[in-house]
Amino acid sequence: MRSWERPLLQGVWSESERSRRALGLPILGDCFGDMGDFWVFGYGSLMWRPGFAHVETRKARLNGYRRALCVSSHVHRGTPDRPGLVLGLDRGGSCVGLAFRVPAGLRDEVMAYLRERELVTSVYLERSLRIRLDSGGTAEAVAYVVDRGHAQYAGHLDTADAARRVSGSFGRSGANEEYVLNTVAHLRALGIRDHWLEDVAARITPPAPRRPIP
Repeated sequence: MRSWERPLLQGVWSESERSRRALGLPILGDCFGDMGDFWVFGYGSLMWRPGFAHVETRKARLNGYRRALCVSSHVHRGTPDRPGLVLGLDRGGSCVGLAFRVPAGLRDEVMAYLRERELVTSVYLERSLRIRLDSGGTAEAVAYVVDRGHAQYAGHLDTADAARRVSGSFGRSGANEEYVLNTVAHLRALGIRDHWLEDVAARITPPAPRRPIP
């Protein structure tokens, strides 16, 4: 069964969304209303493994946020004693990624899937942000940004510090070095250059094979 064919999940809200609802503040779904087709902005694995149905894909730039290794990974790419780093959208700069246009009829199903995938922990926050498409137009898009107040937020690291954190970290999904090197390779295959991330990758070496952590 494909991911977009799974049953619709009801009531999948992040802790931040529950708080906003309790305060009577709007959340993403409330703000979007019945706007028809909508866009989803991907900056990491969503770009090459979206997992949901869409009818159009375009390169897009998000201003005000950058792709960064800013989230500590205690499970998949590290451990509590030796945390690794994974990607997040952090404030400042800009980020080139891919935008996916989703049909209006799949809104609830795709949003449930995205929330199940992206909001496993409350380190990511769901936002509606304006992006500029490579066609020259702009659109509002669903995006997941890092919560700077979360304990897993690693802060702003320079490339040397990020490379040191990544090197030698290993978790349930494998080596942290593999994660970074594979991400850079995927970005290049899509024609997207991220010089900060490429500099981090240049400072690490491919890890020796290891047995995954159970």
